Amino acid sequence: MSRVAPDRPITVEVCCGGVADALAAEEGGAGRVELNAALPLGGLTPTAAAVEEVRRMTGLQVVAMARPRAGGFCYGDADWSQLLAEVDALLAAGAHGVAFGCLTPEGAVDAARVREVVGRVHGAGAEAVFHRAFDLVPDADGAMAVLAGAGVDRLLTSGQAPTAPEGAGLIAHLQGAWGARVQVLPGSGVRPGNAAALVAETGVGQVHSSCSGFVAAPGAAAVAHGVDFSVPGCGPERLPCVDPGTVRELVAVLR
Repeated sequence: MSRVAPDRPITVEVCCGGVADALAAEEGGAGRVELNAALPLGGLTPTAAAVEEVRRMTGLQVVAMARPRAGGFCYGDADWSQLLAEVDALLAAGAHGVAFGCLTPEGAVDAARVREVVGRVHGAGAEAVFHRAFDLVPDADGAMAVLAGAGVDRLLTSGQAPTAPEGAGLIAHLQGAWGARVQVLPGSGVRPGNAAALVAETGVGQVHSSCSGFVAAPGAAAVAHGVDFSVPGCGPERLPCVDPGTVRELVAVLR
């Protein structure tokens, strides 16, 4: 596999579904994690206890997802109140950053709500990260202007494509036009086999990957009496997880 020249450090952020995933990410050499719950639903807010445990058990930078429900990113007042409470709880638990996203009914970035979250996050001395809700907006540069104006520190994006390698052209544009004000973090479909080329093409200094694998589910009865509690993407006999070997490969190709 090709490698990037070691003229600058490349941060590897791993998407984690819990404490065990974060431990695997650190074992593989990641520098930062995005901590979630319910990854098969696209990632929801983790518990404060999960943040506290990852902080206690690892030396990783911890960005925690604030997403109160599955579905889109246009929130009613009750969902928004919950999201703000979750932001506060994640920060109190020690998160170094909070990832969030909020859109208007028309699909644009909700500027007022972004400023509200950024104010809370920066008030706690943490980083504000706008997540892939950005990949749904109709005007990428207009959205970046809103995020930069609100003080967002970082954007997680696939370049408005199914995967970041497919969206590399837009990612490169965003990095060139906005990277001095908002860090650009490519995510979705980033693997050891394509990460070096993605970094070289886009000029970014960091990548986001699930580095995913599966482990056998513990327990004698994954399904019994016709009852199956598995969720889409996860069979009852196996559990998704972060694979430390894949993390190690990804870190190695970006040295």
